[in-house]
Amino acid sequence: MTSDRRSTERLDLAAMTDINSPEALVVMDRDVFERQFDAPRLARLRRLARLPEPLFTDDLDDPALDARLATVEVLLTGWGAPQLDAGRLDRMPRLRAMLHCAGTVRPQVTPDFWERGIRASSVAEANAVPVAEYTLAAIIFAGKKAPFIAADPQVRRDHGLQISRFGELSNLGRTIGVVGFSRVGRRVVDLVQQLEDVVCLVADPYADPAEIVRAGGIPTALDDLLPRVDVLSLHAPALPSTRHMIAAPQLAALPDHATLINTARGSLVDTAALERECASGRLNAILDVTDPEPLPVDSVLYRLPNVMVTPHLAGSLGSELHRMTDAALDELERYAAGEPLLDEVTSEALRLSA
Repeated sequence: MTSDRRSTERLDLAAMTDINSPEALVVMDRDVFERQFDAPRLARLRRLARLPEPLFTDDLDDPALDARLATVEVLLTGWGAPQLDAGRLDRMPRLRAMLHCAGTVRPQVTPDFWERGIRASSVAEANAVPVAEYTLAAIIFAGKKAPFIAADPQVRRDHGLQISRFGELSNLGRTIGVVGFSRVGRRVVDLVQQLEDVVCLVADPYADPAEIVRAGGIPTALDDLLPRVDVLSLHAPALPSTRHMIAAPQLAALPDHATLINTARGSLVDTAALERECASGRLNAILDVTDPEPLPVDSVLYRLPNVMVTPHLAGSLGSELHRMTDAALDELERYAAGEPLLDEVTSEALRLSA
């Protein structure tokens, strides 16, 4: 490409961008940036915002960015973006909004962030879509005990003659327990209605019972839910109050052959207690998140046929990342137009959210 052509393209982009558009900067890991912002999405970003060079950084502490940070109004952040503490915020006196191109903003925001009146938005709703889809698949596979039968060489050698030890193999008339009526939790409640004669119990002390009923669930206290479920699916946030909310007593309350599914946070489950229950063969587990993450290489959970462990696959990956980018750019378009943000995050909402 000739220098004249580059100059012409820069002028064309400048003409397409309103002079009153907010000045923006993308802040995330380089690998994440390259996967989330392909050519069409970069072009849309350039139409919505003014982007002096550099348009992207993975290091907000770089002194060379001082002039750039002094005028930026909007940050588009993502996985790998640093915490916005007082020192970094002091270098961005004109910052008015952080639009997060991923799930929770918890790692990025600080009390200083909220005290300065900076707005935040997250595309956690877009990221909830693949997590709920993964969870539905896990629930269906758990009903047939498919991952556990496939992983057991004894069953394969005996042509399925030993499958009875995994419990009943069925998705008809199952009772599903959902813990946490979060973005993902409510999607799961909706999706499991596709199963015939399903009963979906939902435990969440903060959720509106009427909303749970409208989604197809039955509000139920956790202690009452546990003995009744064939599958227990976790969708609660990681908070001090939810750490090990599923520990030895809760696991003991589950029926024999029940399956625990965790696509939320590893800290919700007491790993040592789960190891004991699964090693006994009484319970099964499908774990996309663990505590710690990853598990130690010698963890028994890796070796048990009645446990399936995946490395945090449920969230957005591959082309699913573009759905999150599109949602963040939609928010940028609303911000630039002076319209309300669709998924604005407040400090109070964050206190109770995943």
